[in-house]
Amino acid sequence: MSWNSEAGRVRGVVQKRLTSPTEFKGYTVRASREEPQYLIKSERTDHLAMHKGSALRKLRGGQKTKTQKRQNSVKRARYKRR
Repeated sequence: MSWNSEAGRVRGVVQKRLTSPTEFKGYTVRASREEPQYLIKSERTDHLAMHKGSALRKLRGGQKTKTQKRQNSVKRARYKRR
């Protein structure tokens, strides 16, 4: 997923889908079954954010995150050493 922040476009992973009102960082998140909110963890900074689904963009299926690319390059390097 990606979303807009003060610092620009951010990528991350959905940690939890909320369907009821919840306290988050001192604020009441008005989530419901009709309009769920999503707890998302930033890929780069591990920062947690809460957003409505309409604020999020799903990354294309073939598009890999930086973490996935890093893991693949480590696997390739290990394989070459053998």
